[in-house]
Amino acid sequence: MATSHESYAVNRLNVEVSSVREFQLLYEEAVPANPLRDIVALVQRGANWGEVLDAHAEWAPHGFLIYFRNEVHPVMQLAGDQNDCIAYLMGNVTIAERMFRHDPRAMLYAPLHTAIWEDAHGRAWFTADQPSTQFGSFGIPAVSAVGVELDRKLAALLEVLRVEVPAVLLSSTAPS
Repeated sequence: MATSHESYAVNRLNVEVSSVREFQLLYEEAVPANPLRDIVALVQRGANWGEVLDAHAEWAPHGFLIYFRNEVHPVMQLAGDQNDCIAYLMGNVTIAERMFRHDPRAMLYAPLHTAIWEDAHGRAWFTADQPSTQFGSFGIPAVSAVGVELDRKLAALLEVLRVEVPAVLLSSTAPS
């Protein structure tokens, strides 16, 4: 049996936001919950991929859906931690498929992990790893190109949310 190990660098992006709970409301309005029942219905009736693409274009007005939300704060309070935090998995299966077809390991990073959290000084933040640094780690040009596309989609979402857009999201390029 074979094993391997690979190392790569990732850019973690931290963007200051107004407050955890205010930003949570804005974020969840811009990035709606994944309509699981509708997805299951598409799968059960064997919908064609075009229908899946059309449905996701309608469901995800800014390109992303929330697949999972974890209210971290209530459990951590039990240990005496006071910092507020909500962690998410945010993505779009129609975008993920364009990487999956080249390398299923891309699902390690799709959907994207994001967090809205509070630091020790009470400042609120939105954090995500830069998609192109994650997906570029596979060394597959087609996967890397989707990672750069996701950088731009994340930048566009941050613009909609009226917060600062990290410059690296707008300057990334896929290797040729």
